Amino acid sequence: MLVDRAEIYVRAGKGGHGAVSFRREKFIPKGGPDGGNGGNGGDVILEAVAGVDTLLDFAGRHHWIAQNGRPGEGKQMTGRCGEDLVIKLPPGTLVYDKDTGILIKDLAAPGERACVARGGKGGRGNKSFATATDQTPRIAEPGGEPEERWLRLELKLIADVGVVGLPNAGKSTLLSRLSRARPKIADYPFTTLEPQLGIVELPGGRRFVMADIPGLIEGAHTGAGLGHEFLRHIERTHVLLHLIDVGTEDDAEAAAQAYHTIREELRQYSDVLAQKPELVVANKIDLTGGPESAQELSQALGCEVLAVSAATGAGLREMQERLWTLVAAARAPQAAAEEPGPALPEPPHRRNVS
Repeated sequence: MLVDRAEIYVRAGKGGHGAVSFRREKFIPKGGPDGGNGGNGGDVILEAVAGVDTLLDFAGRHHWIAQNGRPGEGKQMTGRCGEDLVIKLPPGTLVYDKDTGILIKDLAAPGERACVARGGKGGRGNKSFATATDQTPRIAEPGGEPEERWLRLELKLIADVGVVGLPNAGKSTLLSRLSRARPKIADYPFTTLEPQLGIVELPGGRRFVMADIPGLIEGAHTGAGLGHEFLRHIERTHVLLHLIDVGTEDDAEAAAQAYHTIREELRQYSDVLAQKPELVVANKIDLTGGPESAQELSQALGCEVLAVSAATGAGLREMQERLWTLVAAARAPQAAAEEPGPALPEPPHRRNVS
């Protein structure tokens, strides 16, 4: 089950109290203060971890508290620091402060971390307060208070290609044909109730991730149907695959209207989403009149439309290659931005002229 939203309370560890202690050993008069400092409390750290793909762990556990620091002891012994609490999240999780609504961190890639609550500082022992005028202080600092807050977690799946279309356009069948994903497939609308991910592999070690979301209907941007709930999952995609059913639509005009309906819902939801590169694909050409309907749809839309059949596999190889071309082109600027720049030359050594 995909759980993509959660609210949790996090609290770092308290700092340990400083110790009030005096050195008392045989034959050593006036040993003086030797109280040690308390240990620092543990931090609460969020980390994106590959292999974690849901927020299900937070559905039944809402309080996450790090370990407290231990108090100081005599002989100037510092208390043990509390261990940090590392909370593992799926890549693509947005972390918001629940009270202010401010985005704290976008954990987009595996390995990214964010410290959301810092532990209290350990208090100083009486050894730290000894002065020339007060050589036997009997005071120590209490441990510092930790940070605490409520967080709102929202998961946006990370995929290269997002498949959109009306219910029963064949999106789940297409995903199961291209990858090892096994989404539910049936002949009634809204068979897909939650986003599905699949890895599409091509010759030469090439691969990309495809996401199938529940079918969109008119008014999805306002919450109609199931699509609005999951549209955010394709906001991170590089390319949109717009799948249109030409096997059961009455004519090319109805298929074109289906295309414009989805495009309008994407635009209403997000301009950024609507401007993503798109590949229009006509599905179900194995049915009677399918190929002719695909050609008529291309003429009606005034753009290229690939004709495929997710059921028989016709045209899927060409479609995968076209998708790979679009994905590779979209990845290139991102990869270039992540590459380190050229190393700057070292400045010449200066010589002292006397």
